[in-house]
Amino acid sequence: MQSRSNSLFKNWLSILGPGVITAALVFGPSKITITSKMGADYGFDLIWVIVIAAFFMMVFTNMATRIGAQNDESLLRLIEKKFGKVTSAIIGIGIFLVTASFQAGNATGAALSISERTGSDSKIWIIVFTGVAILLLFFRSFYKALEKFMLTMIIIMLIAFLSTAIMIQPSFEDLAKGLAPSIPKGSTGLIIAFTASCFSVVGAFYQSYLVQSRRKTLGTSSLPDQEILGSKIGIVLLGVMSTSVLVCAAAVLHTQNIKISSASEMGKALEPLLGSKAALIFFIGLFGASFSSLIGNAVLGGSLLGDTFGFGNNLNNKVVKAFIILVMLIGAFVAITFGKAPLELIVFAQRITIFLVPFIGIIMFLIANDPVIMKDQVNKPTTKIWAALGLIVLITLAFSNLYNLFIK
Repeated sequence: MQSRSNSLFKNWLSILGPGVITAALVFGPSKITITSKMGADYGFDLIWVIVIAAFFMMVFTNMATRIGAQNDESLLRLIEKKFGKVTSAIIGIGIFLVTASFQAGNATGAALSISERTGSDSKIWIIVFTGVAILLLFFRSFYKALEKFMLTMIIIMLIAFLSTAIMIQPSFEDLAKGLAPSIPKGSTGLIIAFTASCFSVVGAFYQSYLVQSRRKTLGTSSLPDQEILGSKIGIVLLGVMSTSVLVCAAAVLHTQNIKISSASEMGKALEPLLGSKAALIFFIGLFGASFSSLIGNAVLGGSLLGDTFGFGNNLNNKVVKAFIILVMLIGAFVAITFGKAPLELIVFAQRITIFLVPFIGIIMFLIANDPVIMKDQVNKPTTKIWAALGLIVLITLAFSNLYNLFIK
């Protein structure tokens, strides 16, 4: 009986793996900061943003999951066959540039979780954690190690914030008010930032690779329905974590009129549950979010660049590993040199994202709509409608960013 229970538990962890990694990848240090500021500055008013962003993320993640479960060829190879090498190269190289550009934030977040707590130099920890991340690439069972690490970090964050949110016992009226769409004065930037980061088409795109990698690594061929369930649970976890962070910040920081300017102030949101230990637990969660994103973001960018140039996306491939390490080194170099990502680099990454993200979303949509490629897993009419609405959101965000960068 015990053996059967252990086997069932391992099977569930196996199915959840890709969805958990995607959730951990998306829920990085910037997400914690943005969500905390949403709650600290506007109380419960912006809960609706989390619901909408997580819903559309689920739609596109499910599409990518079905693509990965249905096909033996990678998504970039499918795109190359359907739309040509140029389209495939634009997406692969573009994703690499975006991940490399934003890697500095992940490296800085991981270092900050230790340096701010101990009063030590963050540059030392940037070097240490980047080195540890690189060493992890040479583990023979890297995928399994990565999966377990990210799952552990997510559980720690989820328990801390969810327990605090429950203990605070926010009123039903406040929560209901937050579910009604409204745009408080000055909140537009945070709404755009959260939606763009939570509704991560790049993360959804990579989900197809994670599904295929898990199947190859574990030697299983689970049904698409099982994979889709795992991806849904992963995004639900993402939504629950984001909501918990916002509720804690709204109930604690907003009521005390605390404007977030440091990681320690974000940690105060956990004080009702953890008291003097709040900052310590928060820094553990921040480290988990940052380090998991540091690894996941680099793996995403490096493996897709490897696939773009015909080396495949196997993490044991030497060229793919070199590309992954390159992303990590770029992030560490920028973080050490500038202390934080310079404005020019952020603008550069946003310029790519403006045109790249809607383009990726449209291409994924067309692949998932192709009955020859997808067979019985082709998009159903309801999915087509929701995905089309998601594309409208992406295009709207793109034009909003375009206006803010070049016109305003």
